[in-house]
Amino acid sequence: QVQFVESGGGLVPAGGSLRLSCTGPGIMNRMRSIGWFRQAPGGQRALVASVLSFTAPYYSDAVKGRFTISRDTSKNTVDLQMNFLQPQDTAVYYCNNVPAQTNSWGKGTQVTVSS
Repeated sequence: QVQFVESGGGLVPAGGSLRLSCTGPGIMNRMRSIGWFRQAPGGQRALVASVLSFTAPYYSDAVKGRFTISRDTSKNTVDLQMNFLQPQDTAVYYCNNVPAQTNSWGKGTQVTVSS
């Protein structure tokens, strides 16, 4: 099974921004929902945003108004623009289909927000 590959994480101060990118199987298939998930230390992996053509993107309440998910057809990626980052956004970020496919999880990308 081909896995997704995430990139763009890093260490930023509170209030900063990062842009994550995801590539993987079927990423440009507009009829497939692709999501960004995150898992904080000791927590469960949870969906934070997803994109599916012809429908409004989904955002969790925790990130609504700060994060924007989009497909970049020039790079064949699904990106997550994260603004006004807060320490509670610290987590490993993953992308996958929605619903997630167990064998498609990649290694994720670490996002750390300092206070």
